[in-house]
Amino acid sequence: MLRIQCLTIDCQDPKLLAQFWSKTLTWRITHQSDTEAVLEPPLDSNLIGKVPDLLFLKVPDKKVVKNRLHLDLRPTDKETEVARLIKLGATEIEIGQSSDPNTTWVVLADPEGNEFCVLEPPEDPSTTAFFK
Repeated sequence: MLRIQCLTIDCQDPKLLAQFWSKTLTWRITHQSDTEAVLEPPLDSNLIGKVPDLLFLKVPDKKVVKNRLHLDLRPTDKETEVARLIKLGATEIEIGQSSDPNTTWVVLADPEGNEFCVLEPPEDPSTTAFFK
């Protein structure tokens, strides 16, 4: 059996991004140095071992183009969550989504410019978690 251990996010400041994403996801920082930081789900979460950890790895290059991989977040209240994330340091960005009248999500960027989306809540709130 093979499992994804972590998703690695290249960055300039691992501590800054770990703090932002820790507050965003309410995950715990389990390792932190000048060159890397690791986030894992809360100990009381049923996600441990079922979802990859996040590894923020310091690299010399700055982000230049749109991410090839990004996170989509599905809150129970999109507008409230977007406002909370902006207070944490995210910024709302335009990557072409506004040209599609069917767009229902908001595109944000973390403090280093990595894009992520905030989706509409599901019609059935019991589907907000992938694992029960």
